[in-house]
Amino acid sequence: MVGGLDGEKHGLSSTVGRKMTGDEDDGRRVGVGVIGCGDVFPRYIQGMRRFSGLHVVRCADIEGSRAERAAKQVGLSVWGSVEELLADPAVDIAVNITPPSVHAAVTMAALDAGKHVYVEKPLAATLPDAAEVLARAEATGRRLGVAPDTFLGSACQTARSAIDQGLIGRPVGVTAFLTHNRAESWHPDPTFLFKPGGGPVLDMGPYYLSWLVTCLGPVMEVTGATTIGSRRRQVTTPGRLVDTIDVEVATHASAVLRFGSGAVGTAMMSFDVWDAHLPSIEIYGTQGTLSLPDPSGFDGDVLLKRWDSEGWRLLAPVTPPDGPDEQRLRGRGVADLAASLSTSVQRATGALAYHVLEVLTAIETSSRERRVVVIESTCDRPEPV
Repeated sequence: MVGGLDGEKHGLSSTVGRKMTGDEDDGRRVGVGVIGCGDVFPRYIQGMRRFSGLHVVRCADIEGSRAERAAKQVGLSVWGSVEELLADPAVDIAVNITPPSVHAAVTMAALDAGKHVYVEKPLAATLPDAAEVLARAEATGRRLGVAPDTFLGSACQTARSAIDQGLIGRPVGVTAFLTHNRAESWHPDPTFLFKPGGGPVLDMGPYYLSWLVTCLGPVMEVTGATTIGSRRRQVTTPGRLVDTIDVEVATHASAVLRFGSGAVGTAMMSFDVWDAHLPSIEIYGTQGTLSLPDPSGFDGDVLLKRWDSEGWRLLAPVTPPDGPDEQRLRGRGVADLAASLSTSVQRATGALAYHVLEVLTAIETSSRERRVVVIESTCDRPEPV
């Protein structure tokens, strides 16, 4: 390979990929039960119904009335308690979309019940809890999939392909800017965003870090600084369930990331930015620059500007994009997990999610202890789609 990442040197997986396994099945429909019937629930149901290999069996919530309302909203005929869902033999995969503070407990209960699990990001609210989840998955012999899954979409895959082809030469640096300050205006109860397991770093950071690891490989070191903007948030959402929120986590963070591949990254993640003129992600190489779209969606324009060209060039997607109305849907990662039960190829893995979580939690550790944090975990770049 000329210019791009050296997979053999840095322990990165081959650039030779296969068609998206989540879009394929072996004729067997995998039964799915969804735990947690909050705001993101309809997006998961609608998203999973796009995949013929998935069959949503039932849903559950700690509040029975909420499970019933959610089930009727999306046309599910079976709902009930978490215990009933985990006891149902028709459920092969439990999709855990509960609040981050209980991700670990619910995931381990599902693993103990013999279910494969796909859990929303972050894998757990703390790194020790995440390690316990991985150990439990290993002990039970169940597969674990973890959000986010947007890196499986056309935009990240196109950027990764460009890097692997050497179109920007050797990656030298990257910038990533997460600028947000409006959850209180649309979410009926965004309390979880400002409690342990939330904040911009753990809530939105996994999208950015999963893309960066997919493109550049694992992170070796982190230096970070964090702060809290407003310590009390006013919720203005029509039909809101709460009026104010006491903030318990950092709402603005800056970090320097040193990748094992040699690239150095600068990241800002904030819930305190009203407006900005900043890119989502840019990757800089010895021969050019890549501009990537917002990683919270699957698709978008990937632009290339080489040193020997006068303008930016729009790269053709290497995988078929979804429609514009599908960018906020979820379920591709669940399909990835389901397909891995027969193909063994899985991309949105627990190992990737654990590494991402360690990197993100290291930002706060570095800020608090005023030191460079060495990342102990590693992972493979997910196999190309």
